[in-house]
Amino acid sequence: MERLEKQFFIIPTLQLATALLGKTFVRILPGNRVLKGRIVETEAYLGEGDEASHAWRGKTDRNGPMFEAPGTLYVYFVYGCHHLVNIVSEPRETAGAVLLRAMEPLEGQGFMERQRGTASASDLMSGPAKIAQALDINRSHSGSDLFSGEFFLENAPRIPENQIGTSSRIGISRGRELQWRKFVIGSPHLSQGQPS
Repeated sequence: MERLEKQFFIIPTLQLATALLGKTFVRILPGNRVLKGRIVETEAYLGEGDEASHAWRGKTDRNGPMFEAPGTLYVYFVYGCHHLVNIVSEPRETAGAVLLRAMEPLEGQGFMERQRGTASASDLMSGPAKIAQALDINRSHSGSDLFSGEFFLENAPRIPENQIGTSSRIGISRGRELQWRKFVIGSPHLSQGQPS
């Protein structure tokens, strides 16, 4: 399968949130064990003007990877127990990233089941924290890119526009009016949260 190169990620964040749908996220574990998930739900976050974003007040040590080159992973820790995975999108030094909210497991499901403690395929990656747990991704991976071999995206046919849903983002208190969540309509692997 064709790997997506840097040029794919050099588009505005809101466009990338849609373009990522249907693409395959790949992680290669030590020993060449392959994990794959089809992206079915995303959320866009910008910097300036987006109060729900970690970067809306500027660059810090925590959100630094969000200001790196497009195709960089920004992984952060929330609620003292969950990691969330984002793909950076805007030009270097301009904040912007797409949160991976849900995936359909494609390969390495046994490993994912052990990581998550469930054998339910529709529950393995149906939320951003579940994705990180299933793929064994944590803050140590923040700043990694999607071009070095451990992580990459594989191309897939574009999802038709009439199969893509849009809503407000989930689980935030600010910026609730922005329709920046994108998802594959009817997928059984979507997150269980409700738009705000």
